[in-house]
Amino acid sequence: MVGPQNPRRAEILGAAAELFARRGYHGASIGDLGRAVGLTGPALYRHFSGKEAVLAEMLLDISERLLAEGVRRAADPDPGRALDALLRWHIAFALDNPALITVHERELDNVPEPQRHRIRRLQRAYVEEWVAVLRRLRPALPDDRTRAAVHAAFGLLNSTPRSATGLDRTTMSALLHSMARSALESVVSPGVEDVSSADGKG
Repeated sequence: MVGPQNPRRAEILGAAAELFARRGYHGASIGDLGRAVGLTGPALYRHFSGKEAVLAEMLLDISERLLAEGVRRAADPDPGRALDALLRWHIAFALDNPALITVHERELDNVPEPQRHRIRRLQRAYVEEWVAVLRRLRPALPDDRTRAAVHAAFGLLNSTPRSATGLDRTTMSALLHSMARSALESVVSPGVEDVSSADGKG
């Protein structure tokens, strides 16, 4: 697992997330990042080989953490509890790390290809944990529909850089949980038809 190797590296990654989210990856220099943590640019190279390495480790770390905890929570034998646990985990992550979400959305293409490929593989595996839980709730649900529902729910949960600005954390957490749970449960509820079939267009 990549993860921060020591507290100093963790501090650098945290400062980089805030800096890249605010200025953009190309708008922040190694010197800017060094100053944010009280280091000169050259001193920062003792911890990372360059700005690309900082971005790559940052996004690999969050992808690995999401998947590891997702696997743990999805393992609950009760699929309803597993879904609730996944929601609570992802909501807490999204509320605690809006800068990381912003950086991921904007800057993934700036990660070198080998690491970018690994990040996408980890993310697909995380999605599949959610898909498996939803399929346990309704085994007849097609995989493509289930997967689309999970991605749509992530769009809601990952809205925190924009949506979580006017409410306190507890209220926002409850709101996200209620909305996402209702949306996902509506997909897996028996009797829910595909819109195209229900209106005669399918």
